[in-house]
Amino acid sequence: MKRSANKSRVTLNAGVCGGRPCIRDTRIEIAVILDGLAEGLTVKDLIDHYPQLTREDILAALAYAAELAHEGLWKMAVNT
Repeated sequence: MKRSANKSRVTLNAGVCGGRPCIRDTRIEIAVILDGLAEGLTVKDLIDHYPQLTREDILAALAYAAELAHEGLWKMAVNT
């Protein structure tokens, strides 16, 4: 997926979901999509649960997360 497509699908708005990244025109947070995929849900499962999502939205969420990982922008748990 091209970065421009990713940027048009993922939005950050302080007035929506506390400013956390979401799929445009929804309140579906990128983290919710990633959590679902990490739990073993398929793209079809996510679309069945969130019918307003498209396959391209889910791919954009993955591309957004990959971009953050490349930039090293993640939170790490500290074990004490």
